[in-house]
Amino acid sequence: MQLTWSHAVMYVQDLDKALSFYCDVLGFFVTDRGPMGEGMADIIFLSQNPDEHHQLAMVPTRKDDKPSNTVNHFAFRTPSFDLLKALLKKLEPLQGIKVNPLSHGNTLSLYFNDPEGNGIEVFWDTPWHVAQPQGKVWDTTLDEETALAWVEAEFSHEPTFQPRDQFYSGRSL
Repeated sequence: MQLTWSHAVMYVQDLDKALSFYCDVLGFFVTDRGPMGEGMADIIFLSQNPDEHHQLAMVPTRKDDKPSNTVNHFAFRTPSFDLLKALLKKLEPLQGIKVNPLSHGNTLSLYFNDPEGNGIEVFWDTPWHVAQPQGKVWDTTLDEETALAWVEAEFSHEPTFQPRDQFYSGRSL
């Protein structure tokens, strides 16, 4: 059986704040909404993919104000370095959002929190594979060409460093 990613459901405390962040900052849109049962809270469905009913859902039933601690982070892939940089520009002025730029050799990633403390990673794939775990802070002021040169210089000494397509062509499930 091969599974593909479908969605995650989060409990949120401040629905308006969560929806604003996920829609206005990360580009999701509400696809559906309705009560989970008679007299129960609405569940709100969000997606970025028109072929997916939802990739995320929110249930506004969380009562405590402590950061979420049941999931380390949700990870999303972006198709271009420019879009990763554009997201960083959206995140930088937001109060309470802390961004940690890390490269794993195979990605350039931005780790950050949502307004309720849930961890998020948005990453762009580099052309290489490197065995994990790896993590080095990268300079987000770099342009794409310089960032890729930095990744290659930082990770090419690793014994597993190789072109991404070479790594995946040798894999079998």
